[in-house]
Amino acid sequence: MKRAHGQMSESLLLGAMLAMAGGFFDAYTYLCRGKVFANAQTGNIVLFGANIAEGNWLRAAEYFLPILAFALGVVAAEIVKRRYKKRQSDINIHWRQIVVLVEIVLLIAAAFLPQSMNTTVNIMISFICAMQVESFRKVRGSAFATTMCTGNLRSGTEQLVIWAQTGDRNAIRKTRNYYSIILFFILGGAIGALTTARIGEKALLLTCIPLSLVFTVMFVEEEHTLEAEETAGKER
Repeated sequence: MKRAHGQMSESLLLGAMLAMAGGFFDAYTYLCRGKVFANAQTGNIVLFGANIAEGNWLRAAEYFLPILAFALGVVAAEIVKRRYKKRQSDINIHWRQIVVLVEIVLLIAAAFLPQSMNTTVNIMISFICAMQVESFRKVRGSAFATTMCTGNLRSGTEQLVIWAQTGDRNAIRKTRNYYSIILFFILGGAIGALTTARIGEKALLLTCIPLSLVFTVMFVEEEHTLEAEETAGKER
């Protein structure tokens, strides 16, 4: 029997774990790796332009390279999706799990790079964040981002207004989901700040914990789905 894929990738649990990692990434790169934003590139784009205007070409390059890496991360995630999505039943792994594995490997490597290689680390983490945000776009059917909060804040507040005006239970459910993701992002940022202050560069290794959980739980859900299908088939 063919496996069903993709259900768990939109669960609130996975969204929360990914958001926690996302918050950690931002705190880590800003506090430990030269005050560069790894997740959302808006800040880097603004600082890139500001440094260009001031003639600080070397500093401008430090902001431009993560921007470029983010774009390449989106390309990489799409390549993985196109190459492995139709082969998931054959390889017994979801294409999103491949993305998470790539994240974990790159994070382990980045954690052992010294301060003299901060630009390289920021490039790697920007690449990772792009792969993550491109691969995990929804939580319970609603569009989300797990490496930035602006869109989630807008959407959650919008759903809150809809609920207040109409009493729509679906709107308040979406509100809870959006704000839950934001809270986990904040939690990840707080953990990132505290652990980076104490153990420095290698604090990044802690992000492998929620990402490993994401990888594992997707297998659990796949097995659960398969068992449910087999039970339903026997009942029929």
